[in-house]
Amino acid sequence: MKLFLAGVALGVILMGQILMGQAQAQVGTNQPPLVPGAKAVTVERIKIRGASLEGNLEGNAVERDAVVFLPPSYASEPNRRYPVVYALHGYFIGAEQWAPEIHVPQTIEGAFAKGAREMIVVLPDSKTVHNGSMYSSSVTTGDFENFVARDLVAYIDSHYRTIASRESRGLVGHSMGGYGATRIGMKHPDVFGSLYIMSPCCLSPRIPGPMKPEDEAALASVKTAADSAKLAFFQRAQLASAAAWSPNPRNPPLFLDLPLGDKQATVLAKWAANAPLAMLDQYAANLRLYRAIALDVGDQDGLRTDTAKLHDMLDNYGIANNFEIYPGTHTSNVAFRFQDYVLPFFSKTLSFSAQ
Repeated sequence: MKLFLAGVALGVILMGQILMGQAQAQVGTNQPPLVPGAKAVTVERIKIRGASLEGNLEGNAVERDAVVFLPPSYASEPNRRYPVVYALHGYFIGAEQWAPEIHVPQTIEGAFAKGAREMIVVLPDSKTVHNGSMYSSSVTTGDFENFVARDLVAYIDSHYRTIASRESRGLVGHSMGGYGATRIGMKHPDVFGSLYIMSPCCLSPRIPGPMKPEDEAALASVKTAADSAKLAFFQRAQLASAAAWSPNPRNPPLFLDLPLGDKQATVLAKWAANAPLAMLDQYAANLRLYRAIALDVGDQDGLRTDTAKLHDMLDNYGIANNFEIYPGTHTSNVAFRFQDYVLPFFSKTLSFSAQ
């Protein structure tokens, strides 16, 4: 039987079109001009132990890298506490690769210089053996959902001068990170107070279509992480989706099920159950608890259709949200958005008052 795919697997047809030519290199993005008078932030590279990731079957690192950006006044005002924005990267890259795509620290410094209130910004790394955790809970990849919502937040609150309340925490993500912000946001309103969802992938299950025989053969032949590393972007994205959404601890060596043969219907049903447009009905009450929700997507980004559907579903439930389709591709203007929209959004919607 042919191997089938669902669009929920990273929106792989679209993502392949966007990134196939760039999968092995840093994605170039437009860089905002320097803002005169911008003050420097302090950049710290740290490691955080994720208890939620312990025992994962893929052997993904439990000690995770993160990049922390401390505002200009952090060192000079030792009694001051700050809100925190957690920013989630997309598929195929880690935090270190996403930083130059959104041109931090320059865009953080620029946002502050243009009037955004000072806050701490944290970029955690959630890259896995197959290049993406999907920010999901899986015995195979590890529980990256709770790594972000619990382990990461607890570490930052205990090591930095944060305002340790949900009203003072923001969550933002782009592409796979946009999926993560949507998923984690739905399930953890007790942790975060405002959400910003950028060009989210994987929002809805799509009509399955046939995969090329060579793709089926390539996936069936993978036995090790080294084998996975040789796969094309599209093929590897399938493994990442399966590891996150159809884990199988009794199916070594990859400990996952692909939608192949008699497992096809069961696996695709599991993937569809992880699509936020299918999940939202269960979590509408949680989303109403947020101080503010924003969504954006480029007008040349194929993900704009599903992003608009998410906006419409929020509207249907009477959940206030801001939605914008801006000029750009999936990645071209993400740095401008981060500086001129994302950080100002959190500046207006987070609480800056220490309890």
